[in-house]
Amino acid sequence: MAQEQLKVLNALDVAKTQWYHFTAIIVAGMGFFTDAYDLFSISLVTKLLGRIYYTEPGSLKPGTLPPNVSAAVNGVAFCGTLMGQLFFGWLGDKLGRKKVYGMTLMMMVLCSFASGLSFGHDAKGVMITLCFFRFWLGFGIGGDYPLSATIMSEYSNKKTRGAFIAAVFAMQGFGNLTGGIFALIVSSAFKSAYPAPAYENNAAASMVPQADYVWRIILMFGAIPALLTYYWRAKMPETARYTALVAKNTGQAASDMSKVLQVEIKEDQEKAAEVEERSKKQFGLLSKQFLKRHGLHLLGTATCWFLLDIAFYSNNLFQKDIFSAVGWLPKAQTMSALQEVYMVARAQTLVSLCGTVPGYWFTVAFIDVVGRFIIQLMGFFLMTVFMFGLAIPYNYWTTPGNHIGFVVMYAFTFFFANFGPNATTFVVPQRSSSRFRSTCHGISSAAGKAGAIIGAFGFLYLAQPTDPSKADAGYPAGIGVRNALMILGGICGLGFFFTFLVPEANGKSLEEMSGENEDDEVEEYQLSGIDNRPVLV
Repeated sequence: MAQEQLKVLNALDVAKTQWYHFTAIIVAGMGFFTDAYDLFSISLVTKLLGRIYYTEPGSLKPGTLPPNVSAAVNGVAFCGTLMGQLFFGWLGDKLGRKKVYGMTLMMMVLCSFASGLSFGHDAKGVMITLCFFRFWLGFGIGGDYPLSATIMSEYSNKKTRGAFIAAVFAMQGFGNLTGGIFALIVSSAFKSAYPAPAYENNAAASMVPQADYVWRIILMFGAIPALLTYYWRAKMPETARYTALVAKNTGQAASDMSKVLQVEIKEDQEKAAEVEERSKKQFGLLSKQFLKRHGLHLLGTATCWFLLDIAFYSNNLFQKDIFSAVGWLPKAQTMSALQEVYMVARAQTLVSLCGTVPGYWFTVAFIDVVGRFIIQLMGFFLMTVFMFGLAIPYNYWTTPGNHIGFVVMYAFTFFFANFGPNATTFVVPQRSSSRFRSTCHGISSAAGKAGAIIGAFGFLYLAQPTDPSKADAGYPAGIGVRNALMILGGICGLGFFFTFLVPEANGKSLEEMSGENEDDEVEEYQLSGIDNRPVLV
């Protein structure tokens, strides 16, 4: 039997959309703006890092990062993110969302700035420093995933909860786009100030010493937007659901939300006592009752996020290699170091502008209209279609004159990733109980980052040509871009079927979804399979 809801929680569920909702979206969303900028900006500068630190004198081609270094530089932040998601997700349920929120932001600011520093001038010292700080940057970013999603979901009303959470995540698109635009600005400015010939014309002169500042400036810029939001994060009150249902302080929850909603809320003390009494019978994480309520849903959200991120991050981190393979980027030896940064940034900016950003905001517009389930199902299906559409006629796409068609198809994979599972996998893990909400979101998002690590490390090798003589320096022969895209298409197909484990939550309150208002006595009888309660006649 469902229990009556606390007045403060009901007030949040039925509140009209107002200014505090948009404030919360911006404050939480700027964290994701920074997350995306920091995680994806590395793909803009890896070719430059290879030229600066690994070019061999007399070589016909500019240097590239060795396979192990490239894998570490591209993937180490994801390792930190995975650990941060689990740790800060758990900590957010233990200490409260607000207390932990400030920790993650300051870690992001400090480590983003420190990523542009280096100990020594040799390749080994620079790469070790970069990987060290990017690991801890990822650790801080990892905490932002469960905390931002939980805070936004617990502040939102029933009617527009999906759109508000998706809007927070959609700030990733702007972070990705800003990374490309800022790299364009910086590379253009340095290119104008320090002109240089192509590598094939003059290898030494093609890389001006000032190029070493370019990658540092691009990475360090990520600290600025996060720092700007610190004051507003510190001013946000703890969420009412944590204060009332976890900390058991319904009076404080009512007081906090009265200020936020600008209405007077007086909590029924008898009802508050009932909630506190019920909380004494609460079940633990991964207990039998937890698995009955949330087990299949957690499996569904974690698996879908895992499969999605293998495909999404493989494409995103290595789009520069895909563009080179189809001829959309000129050969490295025909450009100077700064020209190459500019061309890679231009390609990423166009894909973000045409595919990534619109996809996110289509989800925001439609998620509370058609529902999470339909959008995720559609997204996985169309990602599968477009992946195979790129892979099967791959030889056609690589023929001169057909490159624009490849880029358009490639942009559609990003559009339907973001108007699809990349956004919905962030929204749907919020249906667990308040005591586990941040932890469960951390588990689901950590599964996603495990997929991102597979994508970041695996695609480096998989996408290499089957002919060893054509593989990049230091890499073994792979299965080629075409076959790698076929595998990614199959992974998206698996995501389509695992989506059926994720039930629709559109229009429901968090307590309705999690079952927190259910009578614990009824739950206990249901678990045992025996009902010895007296029958009323």
